[in-house]
Order: sequence, then C-alpha cells, then structure tokens
Amino acid sequence: MNAALQCRFCANPLTHTFCDLGMSPLSNSYVPIARARQMEPFYPLHAWVCGRCWLVQLESFESPQHIFGDYAYFSSFSDSWLAHARHYAAKMRDRLGLDQGSQVTEIASNDGYLLQYFVDAGIPVLGIEPAANVAKAAEARGVRSRVEFFGAALGQTLQAEGLAADLLVGNNVFAHVPDINDFADGFAPALKPEGVLTLEFPHLLNLVEQHQFDTIYHEHFSYLSLVTARRILERHGLRVFDVEELPTHGGSLRVFACRAQATRWPQLPSVDALVARERAAGLEQLPTYLAFAEAVKETKREILSFLIDAKRAGKRICGYGAPAKGNTLLNYCGIGTDFIEFTVDRNPVKQGTLLPGSRIPVLAPEAIDAARPDLLLILPWNLRDEIVGQMSHIRAWGGRFVVPIPRPTLL
Repeated sequence: MNAALQCRFCANPLTHTFCDLGMSPLSNSYVPIARARQMEPFYPLHAWVCGRCWLVQLESFESPQHIFGDYAYFSSFSDSWLAHARHYAAKMRDRLGLDQGSQVTEIASNDGYLLQYFVDAGIPVLGIEPAANVAKAAEARGVRSRVEFFGAALGQTLQAEGLAADLLVGNNVFAHVPDINDFADGFAPALKPEGVLTLEFPHLLNLVEQHQFDTIYHEHFSYLSLVTARRILERHGLRVFDVEELPTHGGSLRVFACRAQATRWPQLPSVDALVARERAAGLEQLPTYLAFAEAVKETKREILSFLIDAKRAGKRICGYGAPAKGNTLLNYCGIGTDFIEFTVDRNPVKQGTLLPGSRIPVLAPEAIDAARPDLLLILPWNLRDEIVGQMSHIRAWGGRFVVPIPRPTLL
C-alpha cells in the first residue's frame, strides 16, 4: 500500500480497496498492426474508495495530454447516443429558453455530436475539446471548437472574453479529470449569474449493484455518486438543484447545478430523494465498497466458465464493439484470441488495429457476415438494444448474442 496515496478531492489518505483489476493497458490505446510485436505499457488498475468523502478513484499514471491528446473515441458512431444528444438539446432549449442570444458551451465536446443540434437551432456554441483530431471533426460540422483542457484558468478566460454560458455542458467528462478540484473550479466563472451547468456521468450506485467492473479503466479517474458529486460542486461555489436518472452507459445521472447565489433555480425534490436512496443503499458505509471486490471476482469466474463451456462445445465466438469497457473486461478476465477470434467496430479509426493487451483484431462489421459466428459477444453492453437491432440478421444462421454484465446472458 502506498502510504502517500491521497484522495484527489479531499486529500484524505486512501487505505480501502474498492476493486483491484490487476495490471492493464490504457483502454483506448489501440495497437497498430505495425506495432503488433512491440511491448505496450501496463499499469495497476486498482480502484480505491475514500473513507471520508466516498469518492471512488484510480491513481493517475499518464497525463491527460497523453491519454486525450489524440483520441480514438468518436461519439457520433453510436446512433442511440446521437438520439440521446438530440433529445437533450431540445429539452434544454425549452427548459432554459435558449435562443440566438444565448451561449451554449460544452466541455469535452468530442466530434460535435451534441452541439450540432444547437447549431441547427441557430444558438451560438463553443466546444472545448483537448483532442485536436476529434475537434477537427466537430469543426467540419459547423461546431466552433477550442483545442484546450478545461479548468480554473480557462473558466476565468471564458468569462473575460464574454463567453460565459447560459448552459455549460459536461457529458461523461467529470470522471475523466485527474485534478477534479481545478476542473470544478472552472465551472462558476464559465457560467452567467443565472446560467446552468449539467453534468452526466455513470452512477456509482449502478456500478455497484450491477457489478459493472468493466466501466473502471485508466481514463476514468473517478466514480461518482450524487452524494459525492454534490459535495465537490458545493466546495466550488455551485448548488445542485435537480437530478435525473438516465439509462445511458449502464445507468447515469444528469446533475443540474447553478452558482450558489443564483435565484432562478430552486432545489427540486429529486435531489434529496436520490441522496436518501444512495445512503439507504450504503454508499456512505465502508462494507458496501469492500463487498464489491468479491462480487467482481465471481462475475469473472462466471464469464470464463461460460466461454470455456462454449468453446468446448465447438462454438465459434466473435465480438461486437471495441469500447474501453470491453478492454477492461478482456484484460481482467484474461480473454484473448483463444476465446474471441476478432471483434468489429463501426469506427474506422479502430478498424485494422489490435485491442490493447488482449491483441484481438478489430475489423469492420461486415466481417461478422463472412465468419457467421455462433455467438456474438456484445462488449459495449450498454448499447445492447442498438446492436441487436443492427445485427439481428445473425439469427438467420442460428447466431445468438451474449451480454457479459452483470453476468453472461444469452439473448
């Protein structure tokens, strides 16, 4: 145990293991074929829980610049995620009364998957995206983008430049920052006095209850409950006034916050109701976190048992998707081409590469039709309905889908 390890939010010493997934490569570090015979770095994938503020967290081994400077994840390759973004944009336009005189800013705006819907409505936007290759795709969609990391300094700069936001958006980014205090310190200055911040992130309660260990990977530095997220925001001058539970990413929260002094946004009953549920589920009690590690080991055994039985029965198994969560699952369980011949992905950036660690080839989706596997393992299981709909034709040759989490299930 590293005695110097401290909570990234409250600096309390970290002494309690939430989940130890062994050694693993960076989950988005896809290996080019030309480097197939070269070594790749592995790091401890060990999640800790703070006994004071209950933030679940990983150590940081690589800088954000290294992880996110050139990124392989493009949000627009998921139809269901685009539908989610389109629905959110329409909802926020109505709720906040956004128009041509408003400002919408998104942190980690990726390829413009969300802001494009505000652009279509004539609302001024600004995307903050550290990955230049992804920001270029956003610009091609007409989304004004700034290639920078967000934090306290940039929040102040946006205010000074007259770019404080009516709506500041952070979808699946709050968990991705190693310096969570500097990041949160930028929110208030980046908002107008009555502006609204929305943050979406996977809900720790679902991770625990559904054994979603594969959502733990190095690019996700923190794993958040509402209790802890509210505590972080309050320290940085923000007040949570609403929260919604979403089905995305296996169960997420959308947290609404404003400056502490704002008067337009009274707190709604949803906040206290969810805080009470989290506390009743034990998210402020150490035994809840310590029990998770044993549940994960049993899930690993169930997945391996399923795959071993399938291979011994002569089944041909391929994968669908090359998500970060899939790489955690494959590396923790020790699954390689001995079980999964190849996987496919719609993202051309990933096609023709090897998955980190497991070195399973990533091909285009058409490879499934040529291989006609008996089983198709859905690695991005949070998109299972979308994928089953896209690939339903595999049933014509007797193919079946497998979802690995919370336990292997045939569809």
